[in-house]
Amino acid sequence: MSNVFIHAVNIHQGGGAVLLRELLDVWPSGTGVTLTLDARLFLSDELQSRFNIRYIKPTIFQRLLAEVWLLRNVDSQSRVVCFGNLPPLFKLSGKVAVFVQNRYLVDDFPISKFSLFTRVKLTLERYWLRVCHGNADQYIVQTPTMKALLQNKVNPTSPVYIFPFVSEAMIYAKSRTQKPSIAHLSADFVYVASGEPHKNHLPLIAAWKSLAQKGLYPSLILTVNPLLFPDLSAHIQRAVNDFSLEVVNVGEISLSDVKEAYSNVRALIYPSLFESFGLPLLEAKCAGLPILAPELDFVRDVVDPDFTFDPTSHISIERAVMRFLGIHEISLRLRDAAEFAEWCILGGSDAHIGG
Repeated sequence: MSNVFIHAVNIHQGGGAVLLRELLDVWPSGTGVTLTLDARLFLSDELQSRFNIRYIKPTIFQRLLAEVWLLRNVDSQSRVVCFGNLPPLFKLSGKVAVFVQNRYLVDDFPISKFSLFTRVKLTLERYWLRVCHGNADQYIVQTPTMKALLQNKVNPTSPVYIFPFVSEAMIYAKSRTQKPSIAHLSADFVYVASGEPHKNHLPLIAAWKSLAQKGLYPSLILTVNPLLFPDLSAHIQRAVNDFSLEVVNVGEISLSDVKEAYSNVRALIYPSLFESFGLPLLEAKCAGLPILAPELDFVRDVVDPDFTFDPTSHISIERAVMRFLGIHEISLRLRDAAEFAEWCILGGSDAHIGG
């Protein structure tokens, strides 16, 4: 059996880290595999004992050395899986597959809200992907939308395959909806997401503030790491304090805690602007939760949401929440031309405008 190299030097948190750990957990024993991993990635002692691991420090120099090491150690019988979105820097002798899951690299979504370091990093990685795309024999993405974006942005000469890789086998149907028992609910909504700009927390919080101004206080669980995203976490807490919102940010949680959260809420709300896959959408649907999500391609790739909204409008998000809660707004009262003429004649008095 040929040697397998899993090259994941820029994966250490988020959905990529979850999927990588799940992949390693089910990797068949007795196969020759070498891992090159980000030194910040946490692996259990059991996983570390099963693999030959080279930990790479997150510096430009060390990552360049890791690319040179790959060039020297991969032979024609080897299989290389680049799990961190980027093809090898050099053309390797073995067969190379690249798993692309970072949509920022293939989409034109603005990165101006990121820190200078992150903007520089994403710019360099976008350039790397465009220049070195020929060093891969095949690409793997998780949805038709990601395939189209990759082909339009990078135009790789190698084939692009769609492989919806989830953390575990799920009994799944796109349109399946089965509301959980409400006996054990601890919140109305949950949004499982980190704090990157595209996760779009600000309109979500604005919607919750607008609901509070109407005397509505649905409960919401968020999972933003306050150490990684201090400004967003502070913004959330200020909104909670100023508007008495029933919003709790529990910070980054484990996969088991995510599943527990799904069993204790009424619905998933998911205002993200874009995703390469949107794993929480699948997880929530398989848990039988109703889903409130944007009317966007990446959502429809994997689920049919129960309620949709415009993610750029906090009013649209607010209205979707109200529809889910069974609260109906009063329809706009329409007038006729005669009433408008009367209003004009009477001098445009507010008293004649009414509700």
